[in-house]
Amino acid sequence: MTAQLKTLGVDRLSITEQLQLFHDLWDHLADEVEKAPFTPEQCGEIDKRLARHMTHPEEAIPWEQVESEALAKW
Repeated sequence: MTAQLKTLGVDRLSITEQLQLFHDLWDHLADEVEKAPFTPEQCGEIDKRLARHMTHPEEAIPWEQVESEALAKW
């Protein structure tokens, strides 16, 4: 455990409390990320990928295949 987590007292929490803290933090971060605008670089990358997909839609991999391959690695 990092010194910062110890300073915050995370090491004194039970596993259940740590998991709840993790979930609460994750939800908070997700809300904050949704509020944040994309950077110009991110917008450029999105535009580039969308243009690539529109030009070559056959290269897209169906979600079911991605999920299946990921689960097979676990």
